[in-house]
Amino acid sequence: GAPVIGLNDSGGARIQEGVLSLDGYGHIFYRNSIYSGVVPQISVIMGPCAGGAVYSPAITDFVFMVEKTSQMFITGPKVIETVTGAKINSEDLGGARVHSSVSGNAHFTAASEEEVLDEVRRLISYLPSNNRENPPTKKPEQAIPLEERIDEMLNVVPVDGTKVYDVRKVINLIVDDADFMEVQPMFARNIVVGFGRINGETVGIIANNPKMMAGGLDIDSSDKAARFIRFCDCFNIPLITFEDVSGFIPGVQQEHGGIIRHGAKILYAYSEATVPKITVILRKAFGGAYVALNSKAIGADLVFAWPNAEIAVMGPEGAANIIFAKEINESDNPEATRAAKIQEYREKFANPYVAAANGIVDDVIDPRDTRKSLASALEMLKNKKKSLPYKKHGNIPL
Repeated sequence: GAPVIGLNDSGGARIQEGVLSLDGYGHIFYRNSIYSGVVPQISVIMGPCAGGAVYSPAITDFVFMVEKTSQMFITGPKVIETVTGAKINSEDLGGARVHSSVSGNAHFTAASEEEVLDEVRRLISYLPSNNRENPPTKKPEQAIPLEERIDEMLNVVPVDGTKVYDVRKVINLIVDDADFMEVQPMFARNIVVGFGRINGETVGIIANNPKMMAGGLDIDSSDKAARFIRFCDCFNIPLITFEDVSGFIPGVQQEHGGIIRHGAKILYAYSEATVPKITVILRKAFGGAYVALNSKAIGADLVFAWPNAEIAVMGPEGAANIIFAKEINESDNPEATRAAKIQEYREKFANPYVAAANGIVDDVIDPRDTRKSLASALEMLKNKKKSLPYKKHGNIPL
């Protein structure tokens, strides 16, 4: 099999053809679904697409849109105005900006059709032709010896867990030629996903981004990560997770929106993936989010941690306030006692050496050696084979 690329510019079902046009769409949707996970499927929206014309792209793996030229919507502005009275133009209803940053229906956008097609070619360079092949390899243009330490890495991630940074800086120092193709860069920006290469081998990267929402997981980021993980598993692309997460985002809106169900998608996606799975804990790994982001418990092959990493049920500050509440309140100097107890908790429970002693972390590595450690791990896991129990299919919490 070979990748399928659809160029879409359609007003939907032709009214004059009645049910026959709907039947035709049904055949397209069926084939999109059956071939999902068999060959990569890419949709390029080149103009207005309405009604049935948007369902086929929604089933495919990646959607590209041309800015200010392409739109997607089930019902157009006129129908919406007639039914609801709301007035909106096509671009604000379903343009590239809306679908790339609000709805999450589009994965890539560009200013022109030429640029969009160039990006399609770039994406294809990372992918195998079908699910029986391995991703293509590409020799780095700037060959950096794997033994060479990356000193810049020491200055990228602040030791203070309350300070923010852009995780893309870490990724660009790790991947070949600093070439990282980010997927959905404007949607759920608290998590970063995309494709890169390490020592010529294609990898899928998932990374918390503390620059946005402290890198916590919410509904949209859970959906974004889970779908990307499942795509990589479909097409034999190893997964690398850079973890710096304080937990799932709290709040009434998240709870009522179904964060439990959406967060479970990440757990499910990582657990069922059979490709090589490697995690690097950069700084924080707290609570259920730690478990969800490719922990040993749900099938990680290797877990590395940086020396300053903190792994615990919750942050040392919150944990100390709960565990040592009585001692802090009865102390002559509560603030000093609180600070001492926080440090005590950090040293006894939260440091990566505790996790390593229990086999939950495989190695505590120097940040400068991260690229070397990942390349070595990928080489070791190159011929990984894992089979799951026989079943028709699982029931992911959609």
